[in-house]
Amino acid sequence: MTKRELAIECRDLSKKFGDHMAVDQISLSIPKGAIYGFLGPNGSGKSTTIRMICGLMTPTSGQGRVLDYDIVKDTEIIKHQIGYMSQRFSLYEDLTVRENLDFYAGIYGLGGQLAEDRKQELIRMAGLEGRENQLASSLSGGWKQRLALSCALLHEPDILILDEPTAGVDPVSRRIFWSVIRTLAVKGISILVSTHYMDEAETCDRIGFIFFGKLLVEGTPQDLKEKYGLSSLEEVFVYLVQQEERSQSR
Repeated sequence: MTKRELAIECRDLSKKFGDHMAVDQISLSIPKGAIYGFLGPNGSGKSTTIRMICGLMTPTSGQGRVLDYDIVKDTEIIKHQIGYMSQRFSLYEDLTVRENLDFYAGIYGLGGQLAEDRKQELIRMAGLEGRENQLASSLSGGWKQRLALSCALLHEPDILILDEPTAGVDPVSRRIFWSVIRTLAVKGISILVSTHYMDEAETCDRIGFIFFGKLLVEGTPQDLKEKYGLSSLEEVFVYLVQQEERSQSR
């Protein structure tokens, strides 16, 4: 696969905090237009890897490129090419739905009719019609996530990076959120999403299992189940974790 066909590419990407190796030589290639799922428990290194890819954290070693831009040298360019949705609700709770969208439109330099058209389009996409004047603080977890997603998409990014976007959200809202994600992928947006929900991982084009900062294996959900002769991704992950724990105890 050529660089032009890749949305994200990392080689031996590592991050160390003192004596703690949070991310240990991760290498991955994410094709354009794909949904790539980063699967692993809390504290496994998913968020740290994502922050390095977004240009929000400098790697200790290794290399990474986003749309062929260097994650160390071209951080400002990358930030304008991606839509990033952090693990925590990162919007302004004392602002309304529309005011949050207005604020992010200003950050991305959108104005005039273009900004109005994008806001209306995203309000429809997220099902937020009728809630435009509602304070963000009064929204449920599922509605907050849809608003955060809308703000991340305002500038029409080529890549969408989501850090555990449905953590703590009810099952119905998770299903609706993922329906929106799949629609965006069909439109050609490349998506990197971290999760610890196996049912979400099943819907990804490719997944990578990360544990204690190491990428244990990656591939399509079906290929991984067939490779290990197991019927579910949860069984695959448990098997890989047990193997890794045994190797570390030797």
